[in-house]
Parts: sequence; C-alpha cells; structure tokens
Amino acid sequence: MKLVKTYGRTAKSAAALIASIERRGAVNTAKVEPVVRRILADIQKTGDTALRKYAAKFDGLTKNQPLLVTRDEMQAAWEETAPELQAAMMVARGNILAFAEAQLPKEWSFDAAEGVKTGQIVRPLGSVGCYVPGGRYPLPSTLLMTATPAQVAGVERIVVCSPKPVRETLAAAYLAGVTEFYRIGGAQAIAVLAYGTSTIQPVDKIVGPGNLFVTAAKTLVSSHCGIDMPAGPTEIIVTSERGYAPGIAADLVAQAEHDPETLAILITSNEKLANDVAYEVKLQAKNNKIAKQSLAAQGAIFITQTVEQARELTNRLAPEHLTVDSASDIKWVQNAGSVFVGDYAPQSMGDYVSGPNHVLPTGRVGRVRGGLSVMDFVKIITVQDYTRKGLGKLGPHAIALATAEGLTGHAESVRVRMRSTR
Repeated sequence: MKLVKTYGRTAKSAAALIASIERRGAVNTAKVEPVVRRILADIQKTGDTALRKYAAKFDGLTKNQPLLVTRDEMQAAWEETAPELQAAMMVARGNILAFAEAQLPKEWSFDAAEGVKTGQIVRPLGSVGCYVPGGRYPLPSTLLMTATPAQVAGVERIVVCSPKPVRETLAAAYLAGVTEFYRIGGAQAIAVLAYGTSTIQPVDKIVGPGNLFVTAAKTLVSSHCGIDMPAGPTEIIVTSERGYAPGIAADLVAQAEHDPETLAILITSNEKLANDVAYEVKLQAKNNKIAKQSLAAQGAIFITQTVEQARELTNRLAPEHLTVDSASDIKWVQNAGSVFVGDYAPQSMGDYVSGPNHVLPTGRVGRVRGGLSVMDFVKIITVQDYTRKGLGKLGPHAIALATAEGLTGHAESVRVRMRSTR
C-alpha cells in the first residue's frame, strides 16, 4: 500500500492521487465500454443467437446445455449442501428479510386542507433481474441480498442471472424460492435482462453488483430499463484514530481479495497507526494473491494533519464500505454506502449475515444514494383526493399560478371543475 501524507512535501502528490481516486467510476468503466457496447448491440439485434454465442464464449455453456436452471437442480443443490452452511444461509436470509420488512415504506394520507386529502400508496415493481457474480468467487450471499428484498416488496417476477453457478449459489436460490434462474453472466446477461429475447422476457429493473463489464453494461442500458446503481469493484475506507491495527488490516485485505480493481484505503492523522496497519497489511496479504495485487495497485494510506481533515477526505471519497472508531463518529459521516462501527464490526459481517444489504454504491455514487434496499423494488405513488369544497378552497391559488405561467389551459381545467354542478 502507498503511504502518503496529505501535507508537507508530499501534499501535491497526495492531492493528485486523491483526485484520481475521485475519478475512479468514469475512468474504470470507460476502459471496457467499447466491448460492452458491441455485446449489447449484438444481443439487441439477434437475440438468442448472440446470447448463445456469448454464453459459450464467456460462460462456458455447451451447445445443448439449457440456459434455464430447473427447480429440481436447485433442490438437489440444497440437499447436497452441508447442514452448517444451510444453517448459515437461513440465518442470513432471516436477517435480510427482517431488515427489508423494517425498511418497507408505509402508505399514508393526511388532510392538506378541508376537503383535500393527499398521501402515498406503495406498489411493487412488476419484474426485476438480480445479477449474481459467479466468476472469481461464487457469491450465494448476493443472491440472498438481491432476491429477498424483492420478495418482501412483493415483486411478482424475479429473474436471477449468474455465470457458471456453483452448488452453493443454486442452494441459496432454492432457499429463496427463485423459479427463474439463467446460467449466464457478464454484459450479455445485462443485455438479456434489459432487452429480452424470443425466449426470455425483459425486466423492469436490474440490480446487483458486478465487474467493470457488468457495471458498464448496466449504465448503458439504464435509459432502457431501471437499474439500482453502478455497483462496480469493491471499495473500503477505514477512518480511524485509535483502531486495532491487525483488525483494520484484516478488513482491508478481506475486501481487497474480491477483485484486483478493489479500492482499499486507510485515512488517519495517527502516523503510528498508519505504520502499524501498513506492516499488518503486508503480513496478512502475503499469501493472498488477489489481495496482494489489489493493494499494490490501488491500496493507499493517507496521513492527514488533523482529524477533521481525515473526516473531510472520507466524505469526499464517498466509500462503499466505511469503518469508523465509535458511534459518535456517525454524526460526521455524510457519504458512504454502509458504516461499520468499532473494533468488533468486521465488514465481512455486513457481507453475509447482519441484514443490511451488501449491494452498495461505488465510484462515489454514495454521494447521492445508499445501498440496495427494499425501496429499490417498490414505487411510491402519490394520491390527491378533492371534494368540491376542497377544490373551491385551493382552486383559486392554482388558477393564479397557472395564469402567472401563461398556461391558460391549466387554469381553465380548474375553473371548469369549480363551475360544475354535478
């Protein structure tokens, strides 16, 4: 990991490094966008023919192998899963479900004026596509994290796409009650979910994390269907003044092993802690090839002059995962996907069993939204209910505003109702 002071002689180089990290979202996806555009266009044009071609090339599907995974296959995978893993999956699903139920927005209404009732109703999306990565590591936890809140929301059709799904992912699908699961991945899976083919219907929204190709594809199809966010390669920031160095290092290494593109950063004004963590990271990543590669390329430790500067830099970088020292630190956190508090909250707990979703904003998207939640699977529809008396009370104000804007038709639409004797 690079160890850089943000002040003194290294201030200029630190500023340049920070600026490059801020640009990470756009720069990274730009590298793969031309290839992704070709895949999307090909599938949009020739459908199943192109899908089969890419599924064979990238997902290893044989000519006669079905794209659709049957419920029998999922059940067999569940029955072959070790009891301790079954138990872990059930605990994780239970916590995810409970958290999503607590998040579910409520319907409400109130009297805005006499004879005027306004409020909101909540309706589920009709269909969603859940992307579950399956390349370097199988991620059955992501299946639970995406499908479960969709079910809590009441989504009628839930489609899962995952390349080369392993037994554990199929077992999670069985536990979650998934009925439509395709063994395809990458940009080709995103294309199918967005555009559909003659055999696979498109969905209203695509959710789930992925590599740069998946992230770029989701961004490009976002004008055609909804997406949750460009959830790209993993990011971790630990902002600490007195944390446990071996634990901080362990979190950095754990997240770094996801992907060579992972961003792993420690921010502190405590120079001794910075050096201790750097030593521990080197020690713990020694035999972890991907983590070692990621930390060498993107890992950084920023030593700031003050605690306030450390906090300011953290919010500026808007990390996907953020660890802080204590509950009092939550007050200054403005931009982050999910926050972990103290020495006994390893980020891996959030990856699996805590309940809050592990599909989180990357590339500084944490400035404008939080992680995936049950709210990604519902629509908030507003309702306005007027009586004659209510229209008589508020109507003149609407007429005045419409007239000021020169929209005479708007004004007349109110007047004609006010004159009605029905």
